[in-house]
Amino acid sequence: MIPEAKQTAVAQALQAAFGVNEFEDISQLTVGLSSALIFRIVVRGRPYLLRVITRTDAISDPTHYYACMKPAAEAGLAPHVWYAGADDRISITDFVEAKPFPINEAKMKLPAMLKRLHALPPFPYRVNYFDAMSGFIQRLQDAKILPAGITDELLSRYTYIKNAYLRNSSDLVACHNDLKPENILFDGDRVWFVDWEAAFLNDRYFDLAVVANFVVTNDDEEKDHLKRYFGEEVTEYQHARFFLMRQVLHISYFTAFMLLGSAAGEQINLNLPRPGFREFHDRIWTGEISLATNDMRQQYAWVHLEQLSHNLSLERFEDSMRIVANHPLP
Repeated sequence: MIPEAKQTAVAQALQAAFGVNEFEDISQLTVGLSSALIFRIVVRGRPYLLRVITRTDAISDPTHYYACMKPAAEAGLAPHVWYAGADDRISITDFVEAKPFPINEAKMKLPAMLKRLHALPPFPYRVNYFDAMSGFIQRLQDAKILPAGITDELLSRYTYIKNAYLRNSSDLVACHNDLKPENILFDGDRVWFVDWEAAFLNDRYFDLAVVANFVVTNDDEEKDHLKRYFGEEVTEYQHARFFLMRQVLHISYFTAFMLLGSAAGEQINLNLPRPGFREFHDRIWTGEISLATNDMRQQYAWVHLEQLSHNLSLERFEDSMRIVANHPLP
């Protein structure tokens, strides 16, 4: 099950972590979009998570990933790290036996988790997220897989929001950046964040917005989400910044999942059903929907575009733009 080229390195990792050369049981896990091989192993009767990166290029170098995962684990936000070898690209952590995470409990616990995460020493800088997004939108335009009117409007709206939002970069903190449900594990008592490949120094509102896709369903819940995070009543500026980041996220997810959904020359289906944003995310949260197929990825992209179009038509959008653009710089 473990590639032959990695078997010696895995044995050495087991020896370093537990003083043994082999495990008692192994099963492969297939949840998520990572290219790494992920296994549940049993050593001395206890389960662990073994992650094996098989690529050897610079992009797959886990040095940065481990530099974010380790402090998160030390803070009790991520499972305990038993081994993390950047040279052999192998890590072993505690295995979390995940249980269903009731959404009402998630609403209560996740803002506090994010606050603790963002209070960690700043993660290493990796990329300017907004510049990277501009590049992804350009890739989508260049691919010519969508009518030009869609991508031109997308870039125009993104540039409009970005120019106002980036006047204040004081919200850069240690961010996970990929807090989808499969990366949020609940053991029946505690919450754990896993899969730190996308972690880097980023805007705090990004993590807040990703989580909000799943736990915020109305204005009152948004206020509660932000109040639990900040620990006090939220200002007009904070509400506006959060709302604009949610629109950036819609653009980001539309772009990323349209590119993923058209991988290997898959034709874009302009007529896919477009379920409501809330319904779709509720079904992702409960595991009813998987984004493993190109059709579902394309559908997810359309769901975000529909929600973006709705939100940009709201009076709140222009109000938020005005509030953020006119806010005094620190």
